[in-house]
Amino acid sequence: MGQQVDKDRFSEAEFARFGERLAEQLAAFRELLARPGFGTGPATIGAELEMFLITPDGRPLPRNQEVRDAADDDRLVPELGRFNLEVNLTPRPIAGRPFSALARELRETMALVDAAAATQDGQAVAIGILPSLSEFDFTHEALSDESRYRALSRGMRRLRNEPFRVRIEGVEELELEVEGVILESANTSWQVHLRTAPADFARVYNAAQLATAPVLAVSGNSPGFLGRRLWEETRIALFEESADDRDMERRDRRDRRVAFGSGWVSGVEEMFETCVRDYEPLLPMTSEEIPETGETPDLAELRLHQGTVWQWNRPIYDPADGGHLRVEMRALPAGPTAADMAANAAFLLGLTVAMSAEPVEEFPFAAAYRNFYRAAIHGLDAPLSWPGRREEVPAAQLALDLLPVARAGLDRAGVDPVEADWALGIIGERVRLRRTGAIWQRETVERLGGDQAARARMVTRYRELSFSGEPVHTWPI
Repeated sequence: MGQQVDKDRFSEAEFARFGERLAEQLAAFRELLARPGFGTGPATIGAELEMFLITPDGRPLPRNQEVRDAADDDRLVPELGRFNLEVNLTPRPIAGRPFSALARELRETMALVDAAAATQDGQAVAIGILPSLSEFDFTHEALSDESRYRALSRGMRRLRNEPFRVRIEGVEELELEVEGVILESANTSWQVHLRTAPADFARVYNAAQLATAPVLAVSGNSPGFLGRRLWEETRIALFEESADDRDMERRDRRDRRVAFGSGWVSGVEEMFETCVRDYEPLLPMTSEEIPETGETPDLAELRLHQGTVWQWNRPIYDPADGGHLRVEMRALPAGPTAADMAANAAFLLGLTVAMSAEPVEEFPFAAAYRNFYRAAIHGLDAPLSWPGRREEVPAAQLALDLLPVARAGLDRAGVDPVEADWALGIIGERVRLRRTGAIWQRETVERLGGDQAARARMVTRYRELSFSGEPVHTWPI
């Protein structure tokens, strides 16, 4: 979705031609995967942070283009909603001290966006779902003024002849109906990428699928939406519901457009083929690419299509640096602080690297699937299963037990021992003190009175503490 889309209306002939191009590029992708030496090289990590723009009293500020212009930094791109911006961080080797470097760049870019927002009488905040949002914030005018987002909205409406119905059952229940995809803008995430050699891709991807649940359980930062107390990580349900293109004609397709998946994978080629086979195009922008023999193909259409199917863990092909593959881990929420996000990344990557050396495919996929949604719903109290354990245990206990496993994975990846101890130490203290971002938000809103005004006041206090740099487990109520 970061690729350039310079129009927002397409003919049926353009959709047909785009489908042909996808078939051609799948063939080219297969040839590329068979090329000796393709995608090899040192493991690197990258990350993306989505942020909300807010007014000083904690309400959404729909001025992302003006804030981006004021910041004048190529790392910033507008997101779907006019009150969202995305920061693309600098890729770096996983060996050494990558997480303290991530934290530094996060602090720098969060301050940059905040300063740019001040030119529009606003501020910036990294939080999974902005608690002060109301149903009146999701109008057509809230959509970012960019061709790709107008085209995305039209593409979804082309496929779905029914309104988008969102129904989430948590501690309370939420049910609403909207005409377009603008509800997606209520979610902001912290996405982590791991460059992976083609031969290792299936093992690493499956390990990431397994690892996501315990990390998500200790990282919750989205405890509700529109004043309802829902899941510990409500983003999971809200994004899946608000981007579901399956109307009555498509109910036979197993997975939504946003999904965890339905089985262990055997290779990256299979994943791209499934994406093309099962999901209809939304943005049929075609290129004139005819790669020369031996060149690294851009595969623009295939990459664009893949960018409109939002698995919680997603395969990425990037033509940069001679071409390579990445696992994009999309389930974690934005915030609360740079230190927390760096720690979450360290726990997820360390656990993924460690479990990629284990036969995780022997573990029932249904259990991994169940773990993921239980973690999103119940957070630290989620009953989770794990390879080698006969019984389920609360996520908090499992996370503490898995910290040494993640530490071994970081050691294997070449992460500096002091760095690993710092990052995983934050996770350990957060779990022991039972102080995730979701718990802090919920308790603070209750202390302030529990109404809409309390939620707005909580947002302003949250923002102050998030810029202090101190991880959320140290925040006072």
